[in-house]
This record gives sequence, C-alpha cells and structure tokens, in this order.
Amino acid sequence: MNTKTLVALSLLVGIGAALHAVIPGIFLGMKPDMMLTMMFLGIVLFPDKKNVLLLGFVTGIISGITTQFPGGFIPNLIDKPLTAFAFYGIFLLTKKMNKSVLGTAVLTAAGTIISGVIFLASAYFIVGLPGAFVGLFVAVVLPATVVNTGAMFIVYPIVQSILKRTSFQKNISQSA
Repeated sequence: MNTKTLVALSLLVGIGAALHAVIPGIFLGMKPDMMLTMMFLGIVLFPDKKNVLLLGFVTGIISGITTQFPGGFIPNLIDKPLTAFAFYGIFLLTKKMNKSVLGTAVLTAAGTIISGVIFLASAYFIVGLPGAFVGLFVAVVLPATVVNTGAMFIVYPIVQSILKRTSFQKNISQSA
C-alpha cells in the first residue's frame, strides 16, 4: 500500500470523522453518517481491495465511537465493512457508468441505503431498535441518503479537480 494513498485515505476518514462527530442525532439517537460519503469517495478514488478493507474497518470503529445511537458501536463495526465491499462490488460492476459526477452520486445513494439497512438490521438483532424499522429508515436513512448524495455531488468534482492539478494522481496511477 502506497504511503500517499494512506495519507489521502486518512485525510478523508479524518474529515468524515469530524463531520460525523459534529452532526447531531436527528431521530432517536440516529444521525446522517457523513463518514459514508468520505468512505465512498476513498473507494472511488482508490479502488483496491486492501483500501476498501481498511476504510471499512476504520470508518466502522470511528463511527462506532462517535455514534449517539444506544449500543451502536457493534452495529457500526458490522455495517461499515459490509457496506464498503458492497459499494466496491457495485462500483466494479458499473465502472463504465460511474466515472461521472452523477454516476458517483447515484452510487453514493445506493451505498447509503445499503448501509442504513445493514445498520438497522444488525442493531435490531444485537441491541434492539428504539423505534420501528420502517420509521427509522424513513426518518434517518432516507434523509441521510439525500445529504450524502448531495455532498458527493459537490465534493467529488472538487477532489477530482485538485487531483488533476497535482502530481498525486499520476503517482497513484504509476504505482497501481
């Protein structure tokens, strides 16, 4: 694994952690998870199984630590790695279509919904839910999907522009 890639992934996770920590819970201790947006961005920019595994576990731990959901640490540890590999699989299957900003935003929406379902299902079986599954899905997962999709729509072109202007992307391409 390349040091520059690790640094870039660390920055994305750090930004996601800061956003996740400051966003308040909106419904029964659940909140939109901006860590997902940064995790998805890391997978899109550095699509490698090792990176996906690393991002999945690190974002799971940090999301678990900063969650306001009662007993949400273990569900986050389950959710993030599974979501990371599901997103990676969809990314690989749709590689020709997801090079655009819109394609990446659509992938982010799908990934956020997958994450929400995995999180709610694992929380249901491990600690129980503070409300109905459907209610939590509608009140938290769907708004989080809108927020994450919008964030990716804004952030992805900016990051692409920055990477094109630096030698960073060229070095990544050569080492891959």
